[in-house]
Amino acid sequence: MKKILFHSLFIILFLIPLSIFAHKPNQSYIFLRVYEKDGIEGRFEMNIDEFNKVFGLNFEKGVTSSDLQSYIEELKTYLYNRTKFSSKLGNHDIIFKGFKVGKFGDFIKISFDLENSKILPDDLEVYYNAVFEKDNSHRGFLITEYNWRAGVINEEANISLSFTPTVTTATLDLTDVSLWKGFIAMIKQGVWHIWIGIDHILFLLALILPSVVRRKERVAIAKKESNTEKHKIFGWQPVLKFKPAFLYILKIVTFFTIAHTITLSLASLDIVRLPSRFVESIIAISIGLAAFHNIRPIFKGRDWAIAFIFGLFHGFGFASVLGDLGLTGEFLTLSLLGFNIGVEIGQLLIIALIFPILFILRKQKIYPKLLVYGSVLLIVVSLYWFIERALDIDLLIYEYVKSKIRKLAVFLGLWS
Repeated sequence: MKKILFHSLFIILFLIPLSIFAHKPNQSYIFLRVYEKDGIEGRFEMNIDEFNKVFGLNFEKGVTSSDLQSYIEELKTYLYNRTKFSSKLGNHDIIFKGFKVGKFGDFIKISFDLENSKILPDDLEVYYNAVFEKDNSHRGFLITEYNWRAGVINEEANISLSFTPTVTTATLDLTDVSLWKGFIAMIKQGVWHIWIGIDHILFLLALILPSVVRRKERVAIAKKESNTEKHKIFGWQPVLKFKPAFLYILKIVTFFTIAHTITLSLASLDIVRLPSRFVESIIAISIGLAAFHNIRPIFKGRDWAIAFIFGLFHGFGFASVLGDLGLTGEFLTLSLLGFNIGVEIGQLLIIALIFPILFILRKQKIYPKLLVYGSVLLIVVSLYWFIERALDIDLLIYEYVKSKIRKLAVFLGLWS
């Protein structure tokens, strides 16, 4: 029974990233990003199968930008004639920008700006009538991907409007907004990104593993025929009361929080920038060094130093997340504050889940082994990530492990 529970938990942890939003065939999309000062921008995304239907072609998945280059202007004209945006402010013409092909060569993406949208209208009337003439079962969707004041931050599954052959016109309400919604959305983003940031979680785990025990050194005397040798050896003794362990956690988390708040702010305000590859490599190795510190202290008696020094680099990592969310300068102070609060809430939830278990296990004979062997495992994972990130290579071990886990999940009936 325990083995089944363990395998199930292990499978869930590995398969969660697989359940991401994915485009479905027979559908096309309009993504909109609504900015307070810069107006509205967006992009069309059309499945390659739908593209073939419209132009009578036979491209297969896996196409490249160069394969489609000669058809793009024709596709832009087609989309321009079959898509209209208007409001009380007048028509909002589509100004096309660049195009690219999706990662797997299955979707064509064409970006655009909406003219006359610097002043945001209350309602945006959208007309969309693409592909329906070729396929009556086709469906179109408008997705609000970003609207800070509406609490929408980089959401690729937030369908706002849908279009069918009989419903080609719909109205998007842009008035349901407030600073509070945007602030709450940023808190949620902070919580979410600490939870999916497995490297940050493992760093925290390495820091708090020794919170419920204390290192104890003693001198061992070995008598030989001619002399007596003394050796220093160390062991672990459990913390007897809750308070010292809690204070240890509080100190570590405080210094980690101060550090990553500093660099998150500096990077987001564009005061200090570091190359992403360098930052991610340091974050990877920080896990191993924090774990090694558990086995052989690097900063003896100053565990907080590990949390603070490497916390600075984790802050740069969080800043790259803000960049990936597509945030501009609008509401940057509130975005920073909300995201940081979310990160702290996420950290506290992680600690609240792990710390009680560690505290209960601390008096068990197995705990010192758990600490040491757990730290060794973290060092191995850290080195694996560091090599991948520093050398920009894919060792494919994760994919191999994931495939084996998926087979096990199928065998157990947890995955089809």
